[in-house]
Amino acid sequence: MKTGLVLEGGAMRGLFSAGIIDVLMENDVQFDGIVGVSAGAAFGCNMKSRQAGRAIRYNTKYAKDWRYCSLRSLITTGDIFGGEFCYHYLPKHLDIFDNEAFNQNPMEFFAVCTDVETGEPIYKRLMKADDECYEWIRASASMPLASKIVNINGQKVLDGGISDSIPLKFMQQQGYEKNIVVTTQPAGYVKEKNSFLPLMRLQLRRYPRFLDAVANRHEMYNAQLEYVAEQERQGKTLVLRPESALTIGHITHDADKMWETYNIGRALAEKRLEEIKEYVAPPLSPLREEIM
Repeated sequence: MKTGLVLEGGAMRGLFSAGIIDVLMENDVQFDGIVGVSAGAAFGCNMKSRQAGRAIRYNTKYAKDWRYCSLRSLITTGDIFGGEFCYHYLPKHLDIFDNEAFNQNPMEFFAVCTDVETGEPIYKRLMKADDECYEWIRASASMPLASKIVNINGQKVLDGGISDSIPLKFMQQQGYEKNIVVTTQPAGYVKEKNSFLPLMRLQLRRYPRFLDAVANRHEMYNAQLEYVAEQERQGKTLVLRPESALTIGHITHDADKMWETYNIGRALAEKRLEEIKEYVAPPLSPLREEIM
């Protein structure tokens, strides 16, 4: 029975998820596969490379570097989170991403992106860490208005959260029967229609299907929350969500706020660690059950 980890996005709210996955790594909780959306992909890839602590380390260290995240970066590069700096220079030179460990780990890793021309999700299976892999992760986390379209081998892609924010169904369709879902919103959250849609219509007017996906995203997202909750009630998935709304913004340069969000995730994972271990543990064989 394959076990999966589903990581929602949420920009800097993703540090909540980073806190959780670091505790899981530190306690040798392993999965057969991970799917990450947006920040879930950008931070979740560190689980496949077995680099606990890396996400919070580089986020806090480079938070005030204009190349990492700034209006200057948006104006000069088209990306508020600098595409070249964040996804190529930093992992190769400043906080090294362990390509070899990523490649050798048999765990499947999927990054979700949205095809700008069709408005449909792309589930990219990434098993080799190289420049193309980094670009898929970058594309998954490229928010409309704050990022330029990422072109990968002729495919135009942006933020995976636009088309599939919580891809639990996708993992189930891949044969992952036991999944842990990490959301970055508390129970009872309801997403509203995107207030920036008029601006997106101006910027992305050549891509009407993508704009349709943006316009309908709140309905898709709320339906996914209902599905996740129903699967949780049926005991078919385990959900880790913040107990109250995270106060960090989509973008922040405040290292203390980053640590606060990260530590909320760590505290939740530590609190529920035994439950998590029991849930992902392989089932006992009939013979062993009889002996016990």
